[in-house]
Amino acid sequence: MAMKIRLARGGSKKRPHYAIVATDSRMPRDGRFLEKLGTYNPLLAKDSEDRIKMDIERVQYWLGQGAQPTDRVARFLEAAGVTPKTERKNLKKGEPGKAAKERAEKKAARTAATEEAASE
Repeated sequence: MAMKIRLARGGSKKRPHYAIVATDSRMPRDGRFLEKLGTYNPLLAKDSEDRIKMDIERVQYWLGQGAQPTDRVARFLEAAGVTPKTERKNLKKGEPGKAAKERAEKKAARTAATEEAASE
């Protein structure tokens, strides 16, 4: 059984509230889970103590059982000092889009043409 530690969404429309749960990876996001490990309320201030609450002992137990945290939960665990920080790279995000690349090529061609004309 592939175990995950992930977020299950609750709350009403535009007022999210998440439960940090240990579940089988094949279950739906808000579906059946084995154990509730904590809560996450993104509407609270980032420095608020109530924003993220976790039962660290149970989280460590599930990690010992082979559960894999999702990216967001892994960030929570890194902030809490449970797991070591990992280097993340989002190479696609820093890359300009197709239209921006075309504009840059046209601009480079124009500047090269004007420099060539000025040098002659």
